Amino acid sequence: MSLPGPAFPARARRLAALERLLAERILVLDGAMGTMIQRHDLSEADFRGDRFAAHASDLRGCNDLLCLTRPDIIGGIHDAYLAAGADLIETNSFNATSVALSDYALAPLARELNRAAAEVARAAADRAEAREPGHFRYVAGAVGPTNRTASLSPDVNDPGHRNVDFDTLAEAYREAVEGLVEGGADLLLVETIFDTLNAKAAIFAIEECFERWGARLPVIISGTVVDQSGRTLSGQTVEAFWLAVSHARPLAVGLNCALGARALRGHLGELARVAPVRISVYPNAGLPNAFGGYDESPAELAGVVREFAEQGLVNIVGGCCGTTPEHIRAVTAAVRGLAPRRPPTIEPRLRLSGLEPLTIGPDTNFVNVGERTNVTGSRRFAKLILDGQYEAALEVARQQVDNGAQLIDVNMDEGMLDAVAAMTRFLRLAAVEPGIARVPVMIDSSRWDVLEAGLKCVQGKSVVNSISLKEGEASFLQQARLVRRYGAAVVVMAFDEQGQADTVERKVAIARRAYDLLTTKAGFPPEDIILDPNVF
Repeated sequence: MSLPGPAFPARARRLAALERLLAERILVLDGAMGTMIQRHDLSEADFRGDRFAAHASDLRGCNDLLCLTRPDIIGGIHDAYLAAGADLIETNSFNATSVALSDYALAPLARELNRAAAEVARAAADRAEAREPGHFRYVAGAVGPTNRTASLSPDVNDPGHRNVDFDTLAEAYREAVEGLVEGGADLLLVETIFDTLNAKAAIFAIEECFERWGARLPVIISGTVVDQSGRTLSGQTVEAFWLAVSHARPLAVGLNCALGARALRGHLGELARVAPVRISVYPNAGLPNAFGGYDESPAELAGVVREFAEQGLVNIVGGCCGTTPEHIRAVTAAVRGLAPRRPPTIEPRLRLSGLEPLTIGPDTNFVNVGERTNVTGSRRFAKLILDGQYEAALEVARQQVDNGAQLIDVNMDEGMLDAVAAMTRFLRLAAVEPGIARVPVMIDSSRWDVLEAGLKCVQGKSVVNSISLKEGEASFLQQARLVRRYGAAVVVMAFDEQGQADTVERKVAIARRAYDLLTTKAGFPPEDIILDPNVF
């Protein structure tokens, strides 16, 4: 098996050189696509072209469509950024998912648009490489956040409602990724993440593609903090965000958009402190002015980015909203000759997150797991859920956190309940309650479908409780790999095909067997495995 798309040897050569280049110098990403498109003052006819002349919906503003109707303009923008010194250029596919394209009645074109976006970018990169032999230029397949959020409700009167779910997002991202790689993208950039659950759906789709292809491409993950508090729109801190996406094993993690470079300084430093991978940053050209424009000059942006480099914070730099080839030319000059960041070694620990991080290690002592949100552990909670009194049930969770619970264990295994629906409803409601959502969730069930439903609702790094070898190795590994793809840690019970372990020797043997399978075949780091020997 191999990656789809053209020019396999050329892509392989570029990727073989990428690690060396990142070790040698700071690489430069391009700047804003939308800003440059606006300079062309395009009409509705430009967006429609001949092919979409009779399309029923207005198309002006659907920038991704220009890869089909005005590829000359998009290619020219790529050329300008490459001439300014960019090593990596993003495909014009930020909104090219079926979810976002549905606003223009173009959802069926998602795969084609992504493929075309990558082809236009790859052609520009090839032109630049022809002019400068030996200077590799990389195409980053841009995967945007969509215009919907899986963690928040669009209806203030129904906080448990969502206008998109995990499965819909994952399918949309899968289609986009397939198109980008078919078109020749060298790597994938999941960017402008304002809701980490959306990003986890993208990672899930990417990992599924990689498994099917039997090959991987580098992935960059870039989040967006919306204000000086350093939180995403869905409420996560920078560290909690990193922990929730770290299972993607990214080439780099970073921040982009929302704020100018100066306002990102502290948040970038925090990310560099906790992430043992390379760091990227591509800020806006300052904050938007009263007219929605951006006033920060190339020299101003480049000056702050140079400070980031001098402080040893960055490996990849570029620009987001409001930036132009002039900004990228200045940034390229500013970081020339400066050493790239050396990722730190982070001590292995069980690191979880809700809206905030939780690290468990030798100094943690007793870890308090609140089990009152478990229908088998609390008669009151069970009655509230059975009666549909979810607001009162949330108060049970809130009291546990207020009283010191570091995780909340949520279990809906009750014969009179639709456990999948109850788990989904409760976790969606809990997600919009900061007093509850700040701690990680332990998703607890004896049924895989309930566990998986819970995994599709939490944006942080959760714990699955539990899986076991009761149904044999094949089932165990299938579930374990999915838990890993969802980005969770796992509790493993001391059960095997012969039943529950009843001696010390059997408990140890089952735990050892499960541990070996998880670490050698399911891709789990040892610190994300919790072995439960069933001691009561």
